[in-house]
Amino acid sequence: MKRSTQIHYDNGKDYDLIDVISDYALNFNRGNIVKYVCRADKKGSEIQDLEKAMDYLGRELEILRDQQDQWIQNSTM
Repeated sequence: MKRSTQIHYDNGKDYDLIDVISDYALNFNRGNIVKYVCRADKKGSEIQDLEKAMDYLGRELEILRDQQDQWIQNSTM
């Protein structure tokens, strides 16, 4: 469903990126990774947007590592 008219949101398609993120049920971090990578060359600093994507990727990896560590701790008890 196309809603936005701002140029950095326009992908030339009949859907918005938020619809893709929703269809894949991506969480906040993963949705932002996709968003910043896809829009990196559309506004402002491409490097800054890719760095933001990396920040969200780092946060997501930290969560997954913590979950993995917790699972390992629980399985050795």
